[in-house]
Amino acid sequence: MADPTAVSSETAESPDNPVEAATESSAAPSTGLSAEQEATLLRMVRVAYPHDTFPDAPYERTVKTIVAADGDGLLPEGLAALDAAAGGDFASLNEAEATAVLERVSQSPFFKLVHATTVVSLYNDHEVWDLLGYEGSSFDKGGYLNRGFDDLDWLPKPRVEEYDGPPRVELVESSDSDGAKA
Repeated sequence: MADPTAVSSETAESPDNPVEAATESSAAPSTGLSAEQEATLLRMVRVAYPHDTFPDAPYERTVKTIVAADGDGLLPEGLAALDAAAGGDFASLNEAEATAVLERVSQSPFFKLVHATTVVSLYNDHEVWDLLGYEGSSFDKGGYLNRGFDDLDWLPKPRVEEYDGPPRVELVESSDSDGAKA
């Protein structure tokens, strides 16, 4: 008897866009986390890496990557500890309270797993690249030199002032090998 959950290669579609592929994989097998635990993990990632203009999709893909990276099974216990540190429900805390809780658990192996995975997964997401204005690798486009690498119109103009006083002699104290000052 054929596996009813199997998808034949004839009916499976393979989107060309990796964002679509990740979004469509939301019907993937269970992650081992409950929907409430996944919501808590999503909230944790959003609080730790706040970007008001980012939609949910990059964060959701990051959560899937974190779950896949949890080879030691740290997530269920870590999420329970996170809820306990929050007084019962981390997902319901405001930004300041949630940040304070994350600071308290920041040295745990659970937090380190989430942090190490998120910093790579979230900022390597091509949708995030577009949102941040990052064009990707410059090598295949001829480098940045003639492509506006110094186009920093979002920064204020630098204030450059020349020193117009008497010459300054900077004194540096030195010590000999015995530790006495020279």
